[in-house]
Amino acid sequence: MNATNVRRLATLLFLILVISVPAISSAAVRGLPDFTELVKQAAPAIVNISTTQKIKRGSSRPHSRLIPDLPENSPFNEFFRRFLEEDDNGGESLEEFRPRSLGSGFIFDKSGLVLTNHHVVEGADEVIVRLSDRREFVAEVIGSDKRSDIAVLKIDAHENLPIVKIGSPDELEVGEWVLAIGSPFGFDHTVTAGIVSAKSRSLPTENYVPFIQTDVAINPGNSGGPLLNLDGEVVGVNAQIFSRTGGFMGLSFSIPIDLAVEVSDQLRDTGVVARGWLGVLIQDVTRDLAESFGMEKPEGALVSRVLPDSPAEAAGIQVGDVIIKFAGRSLPDSSSLPPVVGRVKVGSRVKVDVIRNGKPKVLRVRIGELPGDAQARPAALEKRSKGSTKEVDRIGVVVTDLTAQQRKQADVGKQGVIVADVSRGPASRAGVRKGDIILKIDQVDISNARQFRELINELPEGESVPVLVQRNGGPLFLALKIEDK
Repeated sequence: MNATNVRRLATLLFLILVISVPAISSAAVRGLPDFTELVKQAAPAIVNISTTQKIKRGSSRPHSRLIPDLPENSPFNEFFRRFLEEDDNGGESLEEFRPRSLGSGFIFDKSGLVLTNHHVVEGADEVIVRLSDRREFVAEVIGSDKRSDIAVLKIDAHENLPIVKIGSPDELEVGEWVLAIGSPFGFDHTVTAGIVSAKSRSLPTENYVPFIQTDVAINPGNSGGPLLNLDGEVVGVNAQIFSRTGGFMGLSFSIPIDLAVEVSDQLRDTGVVARGWLGVLIQDVTRDLAESFGMEKPEGALVSRVLPDSPAEAAGIQVGDVIIKFAGRSLPDSSSLPPVVGRVKVGSRVKVDVIRNGKPKVLRVRIGELPGDAQARPAALEKRSKGSTKEVDRIGVVVTDLTAQQRKQADVGKQGVIVADVSRGPASRAGVRKGDIILKIDQVDISNARQFRELINELPEGESVPVLVQRNGGPLFLALKIEDK
């Protein structure tokens, strides 16, 4: 090989080295995190929780004849005496079962306070907490809150207990690595990892908790265990999964730890949890509804009903208002409102920013306390109007007046007409259905079929207008648009 070729080869090798070093460094930077130190630090404060519940059943026949003749020292004697022996009440026997429920939790206070889920300890006669060093304690249930699915336990340990570090869920970012430690299917201290998939998720079962969604593998037994960030801080309490099979499918939900701590503080201090209450029924603002309300973009919570004698009614909030800010916090959608309201101290006065008739308006509301039971929705109408069929109007519906009985059943007062039929047209495109009760059109209350038809004839073409209907006992806004001819 001549000198020229040697130089060329040396140059080529140099270029390869220069190019590959940054690539290797970049790959190392992007490598998976090492969870080992985090687990060593947090695991001692993670506990396994088991519960027992006594269930007694009566038997209609005596069982003494069924007890087999066993040797006196047989280990099965106690078994048969317990389940088959006659009692002293004339042949009726009692069978006692002690089913075990497994879950997880973590120690968050050196006094022995343990945080877990409400559903882990619900209905338990005895709660046993087992630590990582195999010590076991019978725990006292300090308090439990079904709505947030949080429970606080107390164990009496005479030595210093390991505790977790509490982090800030607000600082979590979507895509960030997180870790779960728990006892899925009873396998103690199982560690799983994943990323934050979304924040402030509202679930159908509970809209007062802004869940953290992750793809961390969570299974039965993980409930009540901690969700940790890479600093080893607890940012959530693992609570639910979404699954069609009963097992993990990539959708896990955790209660933010700041909310859990607030609930635990109230349970310790008073034994109950008081939540803020506004007293409105709300729905999302779609693009068409935003246009009908004169808004530049869909945002906020659209008020579809104001409950009587509620803080919202006292503050002057009206049906058709769009709440875009509450207590200074912007609301990107309707599901953002309940968690914010629930965490406001009862009796506080807060500012509410609304859009009313396309214009901003600021109201002040004094927050009430959320009632224990949700207000029951009015029963669905048992009978439909049997009035004479009317001519289909320009939006494609047939409506009739409500009878006195129907008004009472629907609890609509003097408002509303009932949709007897829907044909193709603007109404069907807007989502109006047969049986709907139309309460408002373009913010005007509807009192009878005649007034309804007059309003329909006056609607402009090419513009969306809001229509408030009642369906299955609940209010719903729809966007109605009559297309230009």
